[in-house]
Amino acid sequence: MKIMKEIDFLPTWYRSGRQRQISYRTQFISMGGIFVVMVVWNLIAAHSISKTKAALAEAKLNSASINSAAQEFARIKSEATHLQEKVRIIEQIDSKIEVANVLAEISFLVDKKIVLSKVEFIAEKFEGKLNSNPAIRAFTNNFSGKKAPPLSDVRFKVLINGIALDASDVAALICRLEDSPYFCQVIPLFTRNKEMRTAANAGREKFQMSEFEISCDLANYRQEGKAAGL
Repeated sequence: MKIMKEIDFLPTWYRSGRQRQISYRTQFISMGGIFVVMVVWNLIAAHSISKTKAALAEAKLNSASINSAAQEFARIKSEATHLQEKVRIIEQIDSKIEVANVLAEISFLVDKKIVLSKVEFIAEKFEGKLNSNPAIRAFTNNFSGKKAPPLSDVRFKVLINGIALDASDVAALICRLEDSPYFCQVIPLFTRNKEMRTAANAGREKFQMSEFEISCDLANYRQEGKAAGL
């Protein structure tokens, strides 16, 4: 039997170099794979960070909008409360008298021989016994026939100033005021003669007229009890 022996004709340095090349190639492929994985991971992480930043920005924007809406709501609520307080105060101090109707009544009662210079409305409390008498109540003007809630204990005085051709015209106006359902407690404060000259008779003699002032109350209150016969 013959024994065959393999003879390696490759030098040792060649085999060592070949192994090193294979080792380098394996390491290079491994490092390339790791690099690719790192790049992909960085892209995924960057995308995730971008989405997170966008979500945070949107959350901040929503939070700012909510805070702004809350502040606006608080401001509007404060203004509404302030306006409600004003309305309450106005309702308390509102005279609730129909001034246009009263002026129309005065215009109807005033004769063409009379010229008014002032009509003044004055709110005053009841004095003396009236102020302490619970049977005295003030009511809103109900000349239109409508019922209204009670006012505070005040009455409205009307001062009427003007000029008439004669004192008899003033007396006739006083009578008409007393007969009117709009007024009560009609009192002539003064009537005096006054010399006047108009543009029509400039340079001529002055003529006498009657200047007057009348005080009366609006008939928007009533007295309850035996004294009033109710």
